[in-house]
Amino acid sequence: MTRSSAAAQTPALADTRAVTGLLVYLLVGVYFGVVLVKSEAASWYRLQEMFRFQSFHMYGLLGSAIATGLVTTALLRRYGHTRDGQALHIPQKEKGWKRYVLGGICFGLGWGLTGLCPGPIFILLGAGIWPILIVFLFALIGTYLYGVLQPRLPH
Repeated sequence: MTRSSAAAQTPALADTRAVTGLLVYLLVGVYFGVVLVKSEAASWYRLQEMFRFQSFHMYGLLGSAIATGLVTTALLRRYGHTRDGQALHIPQKEKGWKRYVLGGICFGLGWGLTGLCPGPIFILLGAGIWPILIVFLFALIGTYLYGVLQPRLPH
């Protein structure tokens, strides 16, 4: 392969890598959705049991997710790299508590009112439960408002 032909293929190769990257994200998202459905994390009844302290199911599920996230993040910080072979850089979190309290209150209110966190919204839409479109619409409005208000919020 000549240097000029390699340079000509570079944009095509970049496009192919971008498409395969998106395909991987899609497959991981579908797998995550299946896991949430099978574990009943997308079940409104399971969430109500959790909020009423009637079942350990969701607490065990959330605890295992937190433990998995801690281990995975630690491994990525130590051994992670990008698809190009460069070291993965995960920035340290800034110290502070206001943004966590404010964000937690907003997230908890939305979760308590709808019985859903953002992931199950897409799962229930994929399952054909169309009243969730109302929740999805308000989630989009909340995301838009966050974007508008972000410069004024504690970060």
